[in-house]
Amino acid sequence: MKSVQRLASAAVAAAVLGGCAATHNPDDPLEGYNRAMFRINDTVDRVALKPVATVYRDVTPSFMQTGVYNFFANLADVWTAANNLLQGNMANGAQDIMRVAVNTTFGLGGLIDVASQAGMEKHVQDFGVTLGVWGVPSGPYIVLPFMGASTLRDTAALPLDFKGDLWLHVDPTSARNAGTLLRVVDQRAAILDASNLIEDAALDRYAFVRDGFLQRRAGKIERSRGD
Repeated sequence: MKSVQRLASAAVAAAVLGGCAATHNPDDPLEGYNRAMFRINDTVDRVALKPVATVYRDVTPSFMQTGVYNFFANLADVWTAANNLLQGNMANGAQDIMRVAVNTTFGLGGLIDVASQAGMEKHVQDFGVTLGVWGVPSGPYIVLPFMGASTLRDTAALPLDFKGDLWLHVDPTSARNAGTLLRVVDQRAAILDASNLIEDAALDRYAFVRDGFLQRRAGKIERSRGD
């Protein structure tokens, strides 16, 4: 118990001290705080999430992992469809709706991605991208507790993204929480190799993750606009 309290105290102190650090990056005016939160998130990942994800990947049969990914990805296609329609991407939105219908009907509730096998492209959208397409500036880069890389715009969009996540409306709560944990572990397991590569190759992992995230988000918005 005392070790947990010491870890928590050290985390808070790191965040406070890190928040005082000066920065000259115009995209990252909160860099001091962000680096401290990055370290906290990284500690939680190394101590808890990564070991569990590693066991999950090594023990769970690959077809089951694929089924878990497909199931949650099928649910996510509903919110993706809504965002494509809000962005004015009617063709993509219609295809997203068709993907959900096909995968839910013929893919055993979404466990099998029949739609991709049939040539229907999968899109991934969220309300943060929709706001970007509408012209809302990204604002400063922010590292969120446990959730990681974000921007002010994407953070403001999170409440609607949570509302649009069908799994978060599942009852009972125990089933919803168990499924959410499974989804988080499965998503972490899917990027184990990539994260290990970053750890080995990047001299400054914080800057590597930040710059990659901002570039990907900007590129996604440009593609969604049709630029």
